[in-house]
Amino acid sequence: MAVEAMDVLDRRLLNELQEGIELVERPYQALADKLGTTEEEVLNRVRALKGDVIRQISAIFDTRSLGYKSSLVAAKIPEERIDQAARVINEHPGVSHNYKRNHAYNLWFTIAVPPNSRLGLEKTVELLGKMAEAEQVRLMPTLKLFKIGVQLDMTGQEDMSKAKAKPAYGYEERTKAAQTVSDFDIAVIRELQKDLSVEPRPFDALAENIGVSTEELLRAGRELLERKQMRRFAAVLYHRKAGFRFNGMGVWAVPEEKADEIGMKMASFKAVSHCYLRPTYPDWPYSIFTMVHGRTKEECEAILQSIEEETGIRERDVLYSTKEYKKTRVTYFTPEMDEWEEKVIRRFGI
Repeated sequence: MAVEAMDVLDRRLLNELQEGIELVERPYQALADKLGTTEEEVLNRVRALKGDVIRQISAIFDTRSLGYKSSLVAAKIPEERIDQAARVINEHPGVSHNYKRNHAYNLWFTIAVPPNSRLGLEKTVELLGKMAEAEQVRLMPTLKLFKIGVQLDMTGQEDMSKAKAKPAYGYEERTKAAQTVSDFDIAVIRELQKDLSVEPRPFDALAENIGVSTEELLRAGRELLERKQMRRFAAVLYHRKAGFRFNGMGVWAVPEEKADEIGMKMASFKAVSHCYLRPTYPDWPYSIFTMVHGRTKEECEAILQSIEEETGIRERDVLYSTKEYKKTRVTYFTPEMDEWEEKVIRRFGI
């Protein structure tokens, strides 16, 4: 369904789906109750939007609290080989996002490795750099998380350069998250990370897969939410198909002593989906990263200008994605990671 063909109810539905759906036996009925319509109407509309505007509906887990190690990585790749390098990097099962950006560091990807990784995060990134023939790879790990949670306003009723909201998921919550998972938790995670089917009782089949009742599965999911190991159960949209064709990674040179204060101010902007403190380097003075999404480049610039005016931070840059190589959710506790590592260990004789 084209964005232009959506009516008010479609747009409200997409906002609700991004905010999160309840872990109940009839989640689409719960959505219908919020929207003042019928379960059948919601199901029909989700089916029409699925695969077009809606990328996936599933659990969004917190990588760190499940014991995974993750990082943003910046790479310098010769321009003529960047597509080939991106393909090599995308083969790693833990690479969820991979973009070409308008900077000397022209390839930016996120990667996560499991707690039982034989290589670990740093060695994995080093080997990926070699395999991709990168001139340089640089880890940009999260030192502090101020906010994470993409929620695009589909109604168009807000001035996103000014709109404020509480951080969707912030540093304090994350540090309190449990660091271990049981075998049963892993079984539940494997099911809840699957794309949710569009039918009245979509959790029944997932529960059956692991031999428990639907209520047991949902209770376990709610416990993962309470422990902050699951951030929410929600939809992720195809940003471009939803009309948000530009994403700008605003990077800011913030004095170390002001990082907490400024980070929270930046995170308070509703248009900021991600806000992190990351390390600086001699050739990279930018410590706080803010991701913004806009329907136009001008909308992104207006958001960043509003942030500059409110915080007083003038030294900044913005890296726009010029090509999307990969955008998916990390899948946890799957055999593909072991298979990739075994192949690479044999290749490099480790």
